[in-house]
Amino acid sequence: MTGSTLDPWEMEALCRGEHADPFALLGWQRAPEGWLLRAFLPEAKAVSVLDAANGQLLAELCCLDARGLFGTASALAEARPYRLRVQWPGSSQERDDPYRFPPLLSDAELWHIAEGSHRRLWDSLGAHARQIDGVDGVAFAVWAPNAKRLAVLGDFNFWDGRCHPMRLRRECGVWELFIPGIGLGEPYKYEVLDWDGRRVHKADPLGFAAELRPATASIVAELPAPPAPAKLRQDRAVAVSIYEVHLASWRKRGEHWLSYRELAETLIPYALEMGFTHLELLPVSEHPFDGSWGYQPTGLYAPTSRFGSPADFRDFVAEAHAAGLGVVLDWVPGHFPEDAHGLGAFDGSHLYEHADPREGFHRDWNTLIYNYGRREVANFLAANALFWLQCYGVDGLRVDAVASMLYRDYSRPEGEWVPNVHGGRENLEAIGFLQQTNHWVGVESPGSITLAEESTAFPGVSRPPEYGGLGFHYKWNMGWMHDTLAYFRREPIHRRYHQGELSFGLSYAFSENYVLPLSHDEVVHGKGSLLGKMPGDDWQRFANLRALYGFMWTHPGKKLLFMGGEFAQAREWNHDASLDWHLLSDPRHAGVQQLVRDLNRLYRHTPALHVLDCEPSGFEWMCWDDADNSVFSFVRHDGRGGQLLVLCNFTPQVRECYRVGVPGAGRWREVLNTDAACYGGSNVGNGDAWAEPHAAHGRAQSLCLRLAPLAVQCFLKED
Repeated sequence: MTGSTLDPWEMEALCRGEHADPFALLGWQRAPEGWLLRAFLPEAKAVSVLDAANGQLLAELCCLDARGLFGTASALAEARPYRLRVQWPGSSQERDDPYRFPPLLSDAELWHIAEGSHRRLWDSLGAHARQIDGVDGVAFAVWAPNAKRLAVLGDFNFWDGRCHPMRLRRECGVWELFIPGIGLGEPYKYEVLDWDGRRVHKADPLGFAAELRPATASIVAELPAPPAPAKLRQDRAVAVSIYEVHLASWRKRGEHWLSYRELAETLIPYALEMGFTHLELLPVSEHPFDGSWGYQPTGLYAPTSRFGSPADFRDFVAEAHAAGLGVVLDWVPGHFPEDAHGLGAFDGSHLYEHADPREGFHRDWNTLIYNYGRREVANFLAANALFWLQCYGVDGLRVDAVASMLYRDYSRPEGEWVPNVHGGRENLEAIGFLQQTNHWVGVESPGSITLAEESTAFPGVSRPPEYGGLGFHYKWNMGWMHDTLAYFRREPIHRRYHQGELSFGLSYAFSENYVLPLSHDEVVHGKGSLLGKMPGDDWQRFANLRALYGFMWTHPGKKLLFMGGEFAQAREWNHDASLDWHLLSDPRHAGVQQLVRDLNRLYRHTPALHVLDCEPSGFEWMCWDDADNSVFSFVRHDGRGGQLLVLCNFTPQVRECYRVGVPGAGRWREVLNTDAACYGGSNVGNGDAWAEPHAAHGRAQSLCLRLAPLAVQCFLKED
């Protein structure tokens, strides 16, 4: 065979950008009489072959097809590393040929990808700046087993899909190509040709950076070395107080977002000064639509470019750790948008999503649902969890919309969902995926935490997988949130009829490891702000909000508060605008901010409020049924003799000499009162109180206290 005897059909397919195996035609090819070399360079006028070692001319290639296919006129004696000298219209260039380089992925990598067990998937797939055989370039690899052909597009080839077709590794359906002469910062996409002849341009599912919307290309980026881990104990006995933040609207510089670096200089010291232990960031994975707040991601492996580079985000995490703050990311493995450049119909087939819309489409959000039963898809997602924990050093992941993953009939009418293999409604594949992910996190990133936003009574969410649970460390207590807000919305005169809305939560408070969330979801979509939910005149609204926070911070469970709540943001959250920081000039708002700061300090420094947070022995009712007065009283214990008494008066009446039983004699010091003047209250208080041998609430000792109006008061037992 000579260069002129190439099969016409294969030549036509190559020139039309339809050939599925470019390495069978391009680069060195073995022939009976020796070695042939071919190169495909659309628009080239002439091509020479040079010895890569010394630059000597090896051959002049002849034109086999005017569309850019060149080849040797006769066979050469040996194949050696080479470069190409290309004559373009008006210029010439020396370049390395992608089709002279060997396969990129090892047999072990291919096996783990095929098995769905590759825990560091990002090391094999994506775009990696690399040197091969002394040549600098970028190694591309992407999973698309059902595509007819894949090619890399970028500025380096004028976004011409004919120029860089990829090699298919049939063992696992991965396409790969090393393109020499390019490096970090290059925008790129993949051109996918499906078996029906349709061509689409897709961003890289494992792209490590992306263009700023509305542009949609991936960008070749270096993975930064992970920062040092936070020196935080990640167990149930520690105080966990989370400040939930939407980075784009926490604070702005005029009409512009703050960058990751500016946020490190402002947000981190603010959260630290407020006494929070963790920042939780609404999703930072790349997403095309600002209004989704990040909950419709298209680039799970890329920190959003809105605020800077991947290195900038890594530095943000490092700064948080240096300050002693943990960083939790909102993570969205439950669904993804239909944007044309995203994962939907990625290789022409329903690759990441279910083909049946009864399984694969979310009506609520107009999004696609991952096929968790496909091992490569489950691997893609589980590895992404490890990616954020290991590459960026974040301390935890809050998993969004877990309930929508657990049930096949979630938000679907009867007859429009597909039962599982046993005829039930549970999504067994999603359950298996969540268990696998949490197991991988526990093994590969010990000390990291995962938190489930799960709104049903699904059992064992925070139980280890080996004991039949899902394996999360914490579950959001959505029942507590709904009941508590429902109670506080009521006028105080009516609260006596709804005492159970606050007491009921203690009947299940220790069935899971709970976080008490007052999150972004409670201050959007017409729900108003937390302050706006409170009844009464202005004084009562602020007093009610302070009492809500006092109840929350003394109730069993870790704490989460969305930004703005800490200073009583008055209007509903708007993702397009900064928080209303000017409100802090009003003493009432500044007083709420001071209260949250002091509550965090009390919570962290009082073991009784957190050491047995997830244990029934850490909580004891004194009185939960005084509905006539809308009063609650309880004691928190640390298991070592430390005790904190909590009195809640949810009416605007001052109650003189209210008698409450206590578990021991001696002095009880008032350590916090949400009605204190420094918080904007009326300053009704007690100071120190001494237990008296007067029986109350089944106790031999009791206190006679002044209950402040619409307030929570805390008394620490002192020896």
